[in-house]
Formats: sequence, structure tokens, C-alpha cells
Amino acid sequence: MIISYEDFSRVELRSGTIIRAEDFPKARNPSYKIWVDFGSEIGEKQTSAQVTTHYSPEDLIGKIIIGCVNLEPKNIAGFISEFLLVGFADHNGDVCLATAHPKVPNGQKLF
Repeated sequence: MIISYEDFSRVELRSGTIIRAEDFPKARNPSYKIWVDFGSEIGEKQTSAQVTTHYSPEDLIGKIIIGCVNLEPKNIAGFISEFLLVGFADHNGDVCLATAHPKVPNGQKLF
């Protein structure tokens, strides 16, 4: 499916720094609860992510990630997911996070 540049410009893919991560035992699939600082304009947002294969909660702290911050919130096992943490599936289908390197300021829009 082809989309217009106007359609793509409405997707808010932003850089952020993971500031907290913890196990999420209530989730149906192995997941973490993750909190990210998206800078002063957007602030801190939380999400649930199935990234337990390649990352421990301790490994996630300080990572510069990419998140879609303008999706509607979603209730996942009683936890409100406020953004989508983006990544790619490896050859086994496990998620590898999309990151920014070198470091960029929190809240930068992907373009």
C-alpha cells in the first residue's frame, strides 16, 4: 500500500530515552512495562513491550529508542500503553528495538 507524504507526516515517530523498565507478569505474552522520556514537549510516556528475549530491564535503561507517540492509548492487562515502541523481528520473530545512534535529543521527530 502506498501512502502520501501527508499521511506519513501525521505519524509521530520520536526519539526518547528509556528511564525505567520492569517485568510485566500480568501480560499474556512475556513483556516489560517501560517508561520513556520524550523531552519537554511530550514528556514521559509508558508502554508495554514484548522485548524480553534480547533485553533485560537493566539493559534497557538509558537506551535511545524510537516510539510512535500519537497512537490512541491501549489497555494491556490493566496497564495503559501510551505509545508504540518500534523494532524489527529477528529470524526467530523476536523483537529487536529500533534505536538512534549516535545519541540524539529526546523528542526529535523522525524524518
